[in-house]
Amino acid sequence: MDLIHVRAVSPPDLTGRVEELLAGDPYVLNLIVRRGAARNPDGDAVACDVPTGAANEVLRGLRDLRVDVRGSLVIEPVDMAFPGRASERAARGLGPLAGAPVWEQVEARIRSEGRYAPSFYLYLVVAGLIGSVGIVTNSQILIVGAMVVGPEYGAIVAVALGIDRGDRGMVRAGLSALGAGLLLTIAVTLLFSLLIRAFGLQSAAFDRGLRPVSDLINSPNFFSFAVAALAGVVGIVSLTEARTSALLGVFISVTTIPAAAAVSVSTAFASWSEAWGSLVQLLVNIVVLIVVGALSLRGQRAIWRRVAAVRGGGRA
Repeated sequence: MDLIHVRAVSPPDLTGRVEELLAGDPYVLNLIVRRGAARNPDGDAVACDVPTGAANEVLRGLRDLRVDVRGSLVIEPVDMAFPGRASERAARGLGPLAGAPVWEQVEARIRSEGRYAPSFYLYLVVAGLIGSVGIVTNSQILIVGAMVVGPEYGAIVAVALGIDRGDRGMVRAGLSALGAGLLLTIAVTLLFSLLIRAFGLQSAAFDRGLRPVSDLINSPNFFSFAVAALAGVVGIVSLTEARTSALLGVFISVTTIPAAAAVSVSTAFASWSEAWGSLVQLLVNIVVLIVVGALSLRGQRAIWRRVAAVRGGGRA
């Protein structure tokens, strides 16, 4: 059974209610309360372990008491725990809810990806440059490398969360970062591609019009839409379940950075129809990923609420 560890600093006037909330929950394990033990902020130290399937209600209760505002509230995964009788009883009591995601944790993970430091733009530009080399040398390996390096999916899923939560600021920040980052990537990659053309560094096959890599990128079709939609679903599910291997698969299945690179390369080589096709591919992928991501978040919440309602626990 997966557990999370909850650490809180509670103001003394709230501690009684916090202790009552936690002690009265049959799924809260290893509850410890130390009066006056916490500093910065000052207060009472409270700690406990909670099965992930029961964590949403516990965290909701603590936040309703404004522990996170008046004191502090920290959650962290438990990497290893030896099951005792209490945790085994909790797992049996939760049933299918034992696998429910901790939504506070999921949102924190997504919000952490929605911070657009200078490195975000650097990674985008470097990924675009790698992608451009992959296009002019017909190297699929370099295209996959560009997909893995590109950080744009973090911004895309942050926009999806902003739509799901009605957070306009988060949506604006994500779209602004995506727009500025991709425009910068296209501009820098265009200059790089012009240098490649000026010095004749492109492969002989690319020069003769044999461009299997770029043809795949600049030809949007039904399958482009289908792959983006499926990747959007898998991406959100892998984020909620913290499955990094599945998330890596999403990175290397969606044509965003390669499409931005293809816009630049095609423009540099005056292949206007290919440049237009790549731009359409880029926009289709971003729009589909955002829409499907927002719907997937909402759908998962609805499914887990339904499971909780059937169980009569109301915990998801």
